[in-house]
Amino acid sequence: IASMEQIQMALVAIALVLSAVFLPMVFFGGSTGVIYRQFSATIVSAMALSVFIALTLSPAIAANLLKRNHATVEETWVGRKAPSVAHAVERARVKFNQGFDRLVHWYVGTVSRIVDRKWLFLGIYAGVVVLLALLFVRLPTGFLPTEDQGAALVQFRLPAGATMTRTREVQLAVENYFLRGDEKKNVKTYFTVAGGGQGAAGQNTGQAFINLADYDKRSGKENSADAIVQRASAAFRGLRDAQVFALVPGAIRGLGQSTGFTMEIQNTGGMSAEQFAAARDKLLGLATANPKLASVRLSELPDVASLKIDINQPRLAALGLSAGDVNNTISTAWGGRYVNDFIDRGRVKRVYVQGDAPYRSEPTDIDQWYVRNNQGGMVPFSSFAQTSWMTTPTSLSRFLGYPSYELSGQGAPGVSSGDAMNIMEQLASQIPGVGVAWAGQSYQERLSSGQAPILYGVALLVVFLCLAALYESWSIPVAVLLVIPLGLVGSIFAVTLRGLQNDVYLQVGLITTMGLSAKNAILMVEFAERAEREGKRVIEAAIEAARIRLRPILMTSFAFIFGVMPLALATGAGANSRAAIGTAVVGGMLTATILAVFYIPFFFVLVRRGVRDGITKIRERLRTRRAAQA
Repeated sequence: IASMEQIQMALVAIALVLSAVFLPMVFFGGSTGVIYRQFSATIVSAMALSVFIALTLSPAIAANLLKRNHATVEETWVGRKAPSVAHAVERARVKFNQGFDRLVHWYVGTVSRIVDRKWLFLGIYAGVVVLLALLFVRLPTGFLPTEDQGAALVQFRLPAGATMTRTREVQLAVENYFLRGDEKKNVKTYFTVAGGGQGAAGQNTGQAFINLADYDKRSGKENSADAIVQRASAAFRGLRDAQVFALVPGAIRGLGQSTGFTMEIQNTGGMSAEQFAAARDKLLGLATANPKLASVRLSELPDVASLKIDINQPRLAALGLSAGDVNNTISTAWGGRYVNDFIDRGRVKRVYVQGDAPYRSEPTDIDQWYVRNNQGGMVPFSSFAQTSWMTTPTSLSRFLGYPSYELSGQGAPGVSSGDAMNIMEQLASQIPGVGVAWAGQSYQERLSSGQAPILYGVALLVVFLCLAALYESWSIPVAVLLVIPLGLVGSIFAVTLRGLQNDVYLQVGLITTMGLSAKNAILMVEFAERAEREGKRVIEAAIEAARIRLRPILMTSFAFIFGVMPLALATGAGANSRAAIGTAVVGGMLTATILAVFYIPFFFVLVRRGVRDGITKIRERLRTRRAAQA
């Protein structure tokens, strides 16, 4: 009961802080908001349940476990069966406690010296904050980590006008690579389609879907989906007259087929169709030549050569023809027309009318076709129509009201999606009249990067207000918040060492680190504030709190670090997402524990002295004014 009187306020404060850190996540929108809400709901509910148990059931359990009538070492089951082992364990316990007592003695002396050397350790703290800012700015950005989902995607495209026969040759080459080459051991199932893919259908396009072997059969990084895709991309560069892209499926279904970026270039300068197409080709050329970009491609089919039929309208009237008759004849003969249904072996089938292939294969074949006029005569096309070749787009699209083309691609190995998007924006800025917008996963990435500073700021503000209301003080929350950068620098440093990027999962890890860093500070500041209220000087209160709370801080921090370690070292499905969170939390908790235990009492003394000195100066000024008025 006595211990609960001392620690219950700290438990409530920790629960409020950890809940307050994650609560703002609930109100964020978009795909990132969905991810944030999942983490927020889980952690807030877990913290509420944990504090309830700590305040109700834990005291009763502790009272039973810590009774004084426990058996001695010799009386335990281990002592009776293996007395040497029991005595060895007891000696190890005694040695550990003696060593820890020496550590506490050294720690208290170090804290006393730190408090006396204010400016030196303020300078070290400022250096840590500057290092944190530099590492954070240099961290590559992204939306979600690229995960090994046990699947791969291959898209291939031939030049405009290529026949289905040539497309099938490329299709067979891709099939041979995966089913009959060295990658056969990594393939479980394979499915391919010729004549469609990449958001457009055409006889010069196709794609293949590969289900990879189970994870336990693809051990090692060389057999990961990323490595398989990179080897396939290198092998397919040797195919002539075909663009073949091996890709990893996107992290979120519905936001693009593959990883990387989806960029919309817009005709914001009012260019003609020919000028806009030339600008598109120029941007594609610049992107393809950039070594930091890979697999940059046009999502739509390229422009194709089209046969233009120029009809002399005055001649139609003179020959007794109408434009509708001419159009119907052309569409039926060269395109096809549905006319009726018939029943074949109990099944309803459709009847289409279309010109025979030998009579619609060449531009000159149009002269062999006739149109019936209003007098019943047959008029040849050559008497009123001429043909010519022209280049036309296969589709016309608009994005946000502007004519647009969609480009897809990804960063080269080692280049994050955020950096690749920045490079594409720089290249597009070199072409006048071209605007840039983002779609799919890229849009969500830009949205999440803009929300991150707001998320961090709101989390810190809510934590400050909760602590201010709890302690009825504006100064004590400052001492807690000053410790948070010491945890964040460890998170960013660990992520940088592992080559990870600043994505949504890292942001969740940073928010977690902020809450846990504040937790360590609360455990110590709560006792220091209580000791100060009992009449101790500020320095004595801070040192006493540091001595008493060092062991609980180290125990809880290292327990959490070891608990999160499996996330940081995860392998297999979803490993990159778990590694992003785990690495950030492990790195942050290490520095929040090693550095913060020295700085928490230092900041408490600094803040309380500052408040006391400030109040003293205000009182002196008020006395001076009253004396002057008197």
